[in-house]
Amino acid sequence: MSEQPLLELDNLHQVQAGEKTVYLLGTAHVSEKSVEDVKKAVQQVQPDTICVELCASRYQTLMHPDVWKNTDIYQVIKENKALFLLAQLGLSAFYRRIGQKLGVRPGAEMLEGVKQAESTGAELVLADRDVNITLKRVWGSLSMWGKFKLLMQLLAGMALPGDIKKEDIEKLKDKDQLQVVMDEFSRSFPQIQKSLIDERDQYLAHKIANSPGSSILVIVGAGHIPGIKNYLDKDIDTGPLTAKPAKAIWPSLVKWGIPLVIVGLLVLGFVTQGAQHSVQSIYIWILVNGFCSALAVSLALAHPFTIMAAFVAAPITSLNPTMAAGWIAGLVQAWVKKPLVADLENLPKAFTSIKAFWKNPVCRILLVVVLANQGSVLGTFVAGTWIFTRVV
Repeated sequence: MSEQPLLELDNLHQVQAGEKTVYLLGTAHVSEKSVEDVKKAVQQVQPDTICVELCASRYQTLMHPDVWKNTDIYQVIKENKALFLLAQLGLSAFYRRIGQKLGVRPGAEMLEGVKQAESTGAELVLADRDVNITLKRVWGSLSMWGKFKLLMQLLAGMALPGDIKKEDIEKLKDKDQLQVVMDEFSRSFPQIQKSLIDERDQYLAHKIANSPGSSILVIVGAGHIPGIKNYLDKDIDTGPLTAKPAKAIWPSLVKWGIPLVIVGLLVLGFVTQGAQHSVQSIYIWILVNGFCSALAVSLALAHPFTIMAAFVAAPITSLNPTMAAGWIAGLVQAWVKKPLVADLENLPKAFTSIKAFWKNPVCRILLVVVLANQGSVLGTFVAGTWIFTRVV
């Protein structure tokens, strides 16, 4: 691979990769100028293929901004993705605020690349890794505490959004779309950088190298260009880059171990101190576990039926690793306050303030799921410790 001198645009880099001539256009995702740069680059290069830093999911979101109305809230609850979806929506809201500050639609230069491919007849290649895989790999790199802390930072950002200064915006102009929203958390979560940037550089380079045509224009955030140049002539196996993060063993051990320990303590109490002692321990388990989960759910201003459901479900689901109190509470909340299509359409806007978040029924359902599970975990710890001290 050899690099040629810069072309007419100072952010357009020409690289020779085998028989393909690759033109890397480094864009600023929150800059109106980048849209014009895309037009000029297409006119200058006349490419056979245009690669854009989009995956199929982000492409659909750009082309169809109302895609949120198709969210299946029941499926989100059943698949235990409430916390993940809350984080994803919060990150998207953060980037959208930056775009509104500048008066530029997020991803406008990528959208221009799509339009140019349609108007010139160039082959369009969606070169980025699926955003859901990226977020899952980022999410998988965080501990449970890290995930909870990230959620709290997102909620705090809604409560105290502050004002984005001009000098901060200038610093953001040469960064990748996802990097922009994640830089806010990079100090607290340094482990996300590998999944967010380096892995995607490799994936982008692989897609570009395997794109059709001899003249290829690549529209990417300027921060990706050094990495793409580094990997463009390398043989890259994308299998590991698209695999779901490996799950740690210890959560499963804890999930199945706690019920066994609790049951063992109840049996031990029965053998050593009699049936009445075990009955009292069962009362402690039910009341403490149920109270903690119900109290947590009430913080979300959940429906009374939902609070009751959390109280009843938590003591049972804590002893059954295949279920979760949040599932039950979330489904009840969705049943008593069924979300409308308009609520789903307004999901992105709901993350602009605490008031908007709390008023959106979908957000409240997601929060109920998360808080019910967190309350049940707290109740399990408190009740389990109490029962242990009574036995020993």
